[in-house]
Amino acid sequence: MMLFGPFTWLILLVFVATLLIQGWLQKTYATYSRVPNRRGLSGAETARIVLDSEGLTQVRVEPVHGTLTDHYDPLKKAVRLSEPNYASASIAALAVAAHETGHAIQDARRYAWLVVRHQLLPAAQIGSNLGPWLFIIGLMIGALGLAKLGLYLFGAAALFQLVTLPVELDASRRALKKLKELNLLSPEELPGARKVLTAAAFTYVAALAMSVAYLLQYAAILASAREE
Repeated sequence: MMLFGPFTWLILLVFVATLLIQGWLQKTYATYSRVPNRRGLSGAETARIVLDSEGLTQVRVEPVHGTLTDHYDPLKKAVRLSEPNYASASIAALAVAAHETGHAIQDARRYAWLVVRHQLLPAAQIGSNLGPWLFIIGLMIGALGLAKLGLYLFGAAALFQLVTLPVELDASRRALKKLKELNLLSPEELPGARKVLTAAAFTYVAALAMSVAYLLQYAAILASAREE
């Protein structure tokens, strides 16, 4: 929820930037979803090849409903690809599939930022859902201590977004490295995959920027309330 304050302009600016980035991602993804890879590999086949090359034969590759709902489940040890990417033999599908296997590799190698991210997840979920409400209710009833608690909880969500960024960038780096090493994409095809992953990475930058903008907004409003 938005409260008007000195950083409202920043929130609006980041909101517009987020819309532009989402449009960029959708356009880039749509473009390379129409470009088949030369080897004719599907996203599912690509994920399997990459995982097996790392000795992660126990990690399953499964389809999941939706579009761009791709993710890695560390509890079930499963790479889940949205149905279009699971079956498609496009450059975009290979890029996304390789990215998600990057998370599986991180998990297997106990990548430090991923470990921290998992530890922050419970606090971040509580903070993103409950933090803003506690902040607003605290201000409305004059309970600044409650508002401060809400601010801290939302700060945990912002910290989670900060830690997520290096995790996602590293997964994309691993993806491009594997696509090249295993000759899953040719040198001419790799730039397309890189464009898809770059556009996706900027969505995480936008999410972090939005969290920081709200955090600054809440902190400024709380400071002003204390002065009154």
